[in-house]
Amino acid sequence: MGDLAVGARSGHGPEEQPERSDDATGPGVTDHTPGSDDGGAAGGSGAAGERPGDVPRTPKKAKKPRSFWKELPLLILIALVLALLIKTFLVQAFSIPSGSMQNTLQIGDRVLVDKLTPWFGSKPERGEVIVFNDPDQWLEGEPTKPPNAAQKVLSWVGLMPSADEKDLIKRVVGVSGDTVECKGTGPLKVNGKALNEPYVFPGNTPCSADGVGGTFKVKVPEGKVWVMGDHRQDSLDSRYHQNDKNQGFVPVDNVVGRAIVVAWPPTHWSTLPVPDTFDQSGINAAANVAPGALGLAGAVPLVLWRRRRTNRSVTEGNTRVSEVTSAR
Repeated sequence: MGDLAVGARSGHGPEEQPERSDDATGPGVTDHTPGSDDGGAAGGSGAAGERPGDVPRTPKKAKKPRSFWKELPLLILIALVLALLIKTFLVQAFSIPSGSMQNTLQIGDRVLVDKLTPWFGSKPERGEVIVFNDPDQWLEGEPTKPPNAAQKVLSWVGLMPSADEKDLIKRVVGVSGDTVECKGTGPLKVNGKALNEPYVFPGNTPCSADGVGGTFKVKVPEGKVWVMGDHRQDSLDSRYHQNDKNQGFVPVDNVVGRAIVVAWPPTHWSTLPVPDTFDQSGINAAANVAPGALGLAGAVPLVLWRRRRTNRSVTEGNTRVSEVTSAR
């Protein structure tokens, strides 16, 4: 009889609902089923938050950083490009091969030359130390040591002083419009003002005692400068090239830039400022006359034109008055 009772509960008799305990679920509580949205653990096989049928996500592998040796060629290339740009547009190193600028510059010194300001129209000024291309065979006959392949490459990108042996370095004494003169051993005069030159090599005179470099008087033309070395008795500068095609003057277009600092060796480090002697009053007198003269020349035609116009207006006015009087 016990089996019958079991059979009746197995589907042959009225179905009885299983008793539910409010303690288990309670009214309004949803049973957790496998695969439900809340990710219940009962029968669930996926990770929390995944739905049935979702493809499991594969974590991305972190990129392995490139080795230093693989990055090195790129770093070298960038450094060379930057050095080339700096050398072309900003500064360039030059080596001093002779004693023509002693004691301001010594043989073997390395100077940095400003190449940026000329791009913006800056012109050489009196007292500046400049590097310039050979104007007309000034270096003819000078012994030159050919650079090796490494020196050529490094000088091309500006990492070493220029391998171009056709560059010179001197001090600007006169610019366009200036009159530069010297008699005997000096003093050197610019626009009639004697220069006090403490930078001249000790024991040297401002000008040479010989006829070529000792006596001269020149007026610097437009677009040119007159240059001299600080070691006056050991410098083949503008004084000694007055028979060349530029008459000893250096075209401004030949100027590479202004030497601004002695960078090597460290014991010689110094800046290269313009000496105070070029700031003395009156040295620009010749240059100051020109603007005044030009202003006067421009004002005269304007005054004459205005006066002529005024006279014409007065004449026309008198004519009209005469006509009106006659009509009456």
